[in-house]
Amino acid sequence: MSEDKIKDKQADVTQIQSASEYDDLTIDNVARWYVVHTYSGHEQKVKDNILKIVESRGMGDLILKINIPTEEKVEIKNGQRKSRKVKQFIGYILIKMKVTNESWYVVRNTQGVTGFVGQGKKPVPLTAEEVRRLGIEKVIVNLKIKPGDTIKVINGPFEGHNGEVIEVDEEHETLRAKIFMFGRETPVDLEYEQIDKL
Repeated sequence: MSEDKIKDKQADVTQIQSASEYDDLTIDNVARWYVVHTYSGHEQKVKDNILKIVESRGMGDLILKINIPTEEKVEIKNGQRKSRKVKQFIGYILIKMKVTNESWYVVRNTQGVTGFVGQGKKPVPLTAEEVRRLGIEKVIVNLKIKPGDTIKVINGPFEGHNGEVIEVDEEHETLRAKIFMFGRETPVDLEYEQIDKL
C-alpha cells in the first residue's frame, strides 16, 4: 500500500473519531444559557458574527438569544453626572441555545471565540439561580399561593424567617407577609423568588 493511501485511511479514521466525539453533545432538547469565552474586546463582533450565521443557516430554533451583560456606571466629570453602560464580564458572552452538534460547532468555530466555559468538551449550562442573579432572563416562578398560607423566606434580609401571607400580587409576583421578629409581627414585602411555601 502506498504512503498516500495509508495517510488517506488514517485521515478517514481521524474524521470518524472526531465525529463520534460530537455525537453525545446533545444534552437535551431544551434551550439553556451558556457562557462563551471570547477574545477580550471582541464580544460585540462575536455576537454579530454568530447572529449572521444563525440567520443565514436558519438556526433560529437552536440559537435563540445572545447577551453581553452590561451595567450602568455613573461618573461625575466637571460636576456633571454621566451614566454609561460598561460590560460586566470582559471576554464573555451569554448564549441561550439548544446544544447540538451543529449549534456547538457554529458557536465554537466563530472567529473570536476561544471556547465554552465548562469542563471537558461539553458546555455546562448556567443554573436557574445564576440566570436570575445575572438578570439576563426573568425566572418564572409558578407558585400557587394565597392569603393565610405559611411561607419560609429562603433569601434576602429576612432569610430563615417563617411568615403568614397577608396579600398576593400575582401580576408582579410579590406578596406581603407577617413575619415574627423583634418580639412582634412585622409586615414585609417579598418576591416569589425569595420564598418557599410550607
